[in-house]
Amino acid sequence: MQDKKPGAGPEEPQPKKLSPSVQSAIDRIKRGAEELLPEGALVERLIESEKTGVPLKIKAGFDPTAPDLHLGHTVLLRKMKHFQELGHEVIFLIGDFTGMIGDPTGRSSTRKQMTREDIKKNAQTYADQVFKILDKNKTTVRFNSEWCDKMNFYDVLGLMAQVTVARMVERDDFTKRLKAGDPVSLLEFMYPLVQGYDSVALNSDVELGGTDQKFNILMGRDLQEKFGKPAQSILTVPLLVGLDGQKKMSKSFDNYVGISEAPYTMFAKIMSIPDTILKNYFVLLTDFTLDQIDDWIKTDPFEAKKKLAASVINDYHPAGSGEEARKIWEQEKSTRKGLVLPPETPELKVSAKEILLVQALVDSNTETSLTAARKLIEQGAVKIGDNLETVTSRDHMLTFPGEYAIKVGKKKYLIVKG
Repeated sequence: MQDKKPGAGPEEPQPKKLSPSVQSAIDRIKRGAEELLPEGALVERLIESEKTGVPLKIKAGFDPTAPDLHLGHTVLLRKMKHFQELGHEVIFLIGDFTGMIGDPTGRSSTRKQMTREDIKKNAQTYADQVFKILDKNKTTVRFNSEWCDKMNFYDVLGLMAQVTVARMVERDDFTKRLKAGDPVSLLEFMYPLVQGYDSVALNSDVELGGTDQKFNILMGRDLQEKFGKPAQSILTVPLLVGLDGQKKMSKSFDNYVGISEAPYTMFAKIMSIPDTILKNYFVLLTDFTLDQIDDWIKTDPFEAKKKLAASVINDYHPAGSGEEARKIWEQEKSTRKGLVLPPETPELKVSAKEILLVQALVDSNTETSLTAARKLIEQGAVKIGDNLETVTSRDHMLTFPGEYAIKVGKKKYLIVKG
């Protein structure tokens, strides 16, 4: 008999007419979301909640593998906040037990296991930061070790019996590694099982997660059904694109904005994003209406970006911090209106009257050799000045006194002055 896909089943029909409050709730919940499955089931739950006054249980799990949060993490936390403001019970689940297994999502190799001490330390830092977004007095914090530590080996075997190996290897991460001949440990198979069992233990009505967590969240829905409980709805949110406009925001890619960074640093970083992802940032990181966002971007994308940066900063720093950061940034960048430089742009001070551009790139450690610098110029990857004019000559000379703002490739910047 073919194994049933986790969470699969007929979509529940959505009522044709909803009360204004339920319709408003659905609209807010779906804003910026990737998928809501099954939507009809959530609508029915919202209607029932409105009738009875009993809030829904909204679960989102976090493995405290990294203690510092960036804006990419806040997309999910903000969606939790939306449910919280709608009057529902938000459960911030810290995966202290699953953290010791290690989430295989997006991994090309087995993740190193963490110790309980590491997890405890990270969890505390994590909790301190999330309450910049969530209402601490209305947030239930749970640890999945509460029930996982109590499970005996018989319980674990019973859990493992619920899902086949065939279902597990359908997971894209596992499939790629197996095809490449890379090992996949049985311990890693346990991760989605344990995360799924969290939904059983908590009787969650809705589970939230990033798009990369869809397999794990569907597993929770499937296990709830197998344990004789109502299956949760799932809501996935997109992964925020980083400052480079291409890859997901991550410290590994050095394209992130930390929520604990100084206001000016946050402002300057946000001002460096390409216009192509400006609306995406507005939708995922603010509560401005879509009409407001569209109007601001259409009228003046540069000013809209400043508004975005100030708004985001005010969410994580004292009120007015965003406007103060904007004021400082505008003062410092007033001489370079056409070029937005990222924070802490390196500077090279030159004592000579002139220097080859390629030599300046090497002396500043922007490039490792003259050959590499010349190759970049040949590729049209070196731009100079407020208007970012492409350098075409390998023998381009910088003369002094003067100051030059230079962009190399997609992410490197340099100021040369003398």
